[in-house]
Amino acid sequence: MLIPHREPGMEEGALPWDCQRIIAAVRQAAGPVMAREVGEVVGVDVSVKAKLEPLRSKLVRLVDRGWLRKLPDGRFTARL
Repeated sequence: MLIPHREPGMEEGALPWDCQRIIAAVRQAAGPVMAREVGEVVGVDVSVKAKLEPLRSKLVRLVDRGWLRKLPDGRFTARL
């Protein structure tokens, strides 16, 4: 499993490098962010929807594994 489930005491260093960049982009934002905003920070061509969808998939996977939170409006935030 490339993205492990978050457990107590587990560091972000256990994640693949691209996932670490995604989490860092979400954390440095002033508040909840959309996938497009994360893409702009990590260097994804956000003008092409097909290039944004893999990023959105990684964000959702990070939510499923406990590394991020997804709000009802579709924005993402970091877990504390």
